[in-house]
Amino acid sequence: MGDPILTTVDWARAQFALTAMYHWIFVPLTLGLSFLIAFFESIYVKTGNEEWKKLTRFWMTLFGINFAIGIATGIILEFQFGTNWSNYSWMVGDIFGAPLAIEGIFAFFIEATFFAVMFFGWQRVSKGFHLFSTWMVAVGSNLSAVWILVANGWMQFPVGMAFNPDQARFEMQNFWEVALSPVAVHKFTHTTSSAFLLASLFVVGISALFLLQERHQKMARRSMVVAAVFGFVASIFVAFTGDEAAFSVAQRQPMKLAAMEGLYVGQERAPIVAMGLINSGKQPGDDQPAFHQEIKIPGLLSLLANRDSNSYVPGINDLVFGNSERNIIGAQQRMLTGRIALDELARYKFAKDKGDEAQAASALALFDQHQGDLGYGYLSSPSEAAPPVAITFYSFHLMVVLGTLFPVIFLLVLYFAFKNTLEQQRWLNLACFASIFLGYVAQQAGWVVAEVGRQPWAIQGLLPVGVASTNLAAGNVQTTFFIFLTLFTVLLLAEIRIMMQQIKIGPEV
Repeated sequence: MGDPILTTVDWARAQFALTAMYHWIFVPLTLGLSFLIAFFESIYVKTGNEEWKKLTRFWMTLFGINFAIGIATGIILEFQFGTNWSNYSWMVGDIFGAPLAIEGIFAFFIEATFFAVMFFGWQRVSKGFHLFSTWMVAVGSNLSAVWILVANGWMQFPVGMAFNPDQARFEMQNFWEVALSPVAVHKFTHTTSSAFLLASLFVVGISALFLLQERHQKMARRSMVVAAVFGFVASIFVAFTGDEAAFSVAQRQPMKLAAMEGLYVGQERAPIVAMGLINSGKQPGDDQPAFHQEIKIPGLLSLLANRDSNSYVPGINDLVFGNSERNIIGAQQRMLTGRIALDELARYKFAKDKGDEAQAASALALFDQHQGDLGYGYLSSPSEAAPPVAITFYSFHLMVVLGTLFPVIFLLVLYFAFKNTLEQQRWLNLACFASIFLGYVAQQAGWVVAEVGRQPWAIQGLLPVGVASTNLAAGNVQTTFFIFLTLFTVLLLAEIRIMMQQIKIGPEV
């Protein structure tokens, strides 16, 4: 019998992607809505107006529904590191586990402690302490994101560690180098600001629904104005942090950048593709065109990647096969170096087992010279170093297009709110409600770019996903995939139903 169409690794990747994408439906709303609730309650405490209190409690209820269901997917996501990715957990658990432990012990503790006060302490604690608790929930939620994104940032740009040849594990050497990695910082700022944007779209969209239904109009107008201001500021910050994140990708993950723009042949004054139809049959090194149709803006990719519109940006072909004229070492050469590292590591272990210290020292010295390309030694062909280009390209451009649309929506809301005619703009209110869905599309597209764009690596350059997975039968992972698919879909439908019921009830009278 031949190999199955989908292997254990394929099913493990699919299951992790499924869990992560469902989890990311709940997380950004939690991160952003927590701050909006804190803003609403701050206005209530400052003005003493009970209507702001009712408004706060309404959004707080929706926040609680989303928060509770989001926890379930997050717990399952972390367990998968032990079930489907045990080799990964063994090899990098010393580093990857540290920020996740901090997230659970410190950040989540703060969030959970003050969560109870925020929901049940309205008549039990002072206004000031209740407001403080609400702000601490917002801070705790985003502190949780810090450590999760530190862990993810390390996967994209592994720093602050050393390889232990005796244990075949990567071990942490410098915690602060891991925590303050520029990739981790950029991921946190861009991810959280995009979450603020999504939450603003959610509040604006649900408020617009109230205006369309001619219910709770005063509450809806107030919510829309605050959320539109917050969302517009977040939109500007998203654009700024997105540019910084793309620059970081260009410097540290050039293959991902090339895939984001469908750039196969490196060039000076490299253009950004404003619109394009990818040639799905294109492979690294062949003579086919990268696009069937495209509209380019010359020099803009060079400016984004190197802050110089005339600079050279390497393409996929350069990074796969190398480019001696530009001193670019390709995956083809790195595979040879990586295999030397693997061979010397095996020789070192054999010598250690035999008690041959001289042979072990010789093998270890050669391993140290080549270990930077260790992961490439596991690849079977140079083209495996290139990620799926089409999905990376389309996801990136979809995210950018939607990201430019959202600030326009916020500005229109503020303009018509200033003119006191929001209720009359049915077209705008419909667009605001639809933008909730578009916000989630942009969020998911961003994570597809981040994760698919770094394939085939579990740890960039050091550990391919095929090596990181657990040695299980494909059928076992396939079974749990469909179990999780059913469970997560039920949870999502339950959240939507509960939220719609609460929206139908509206704020307390």
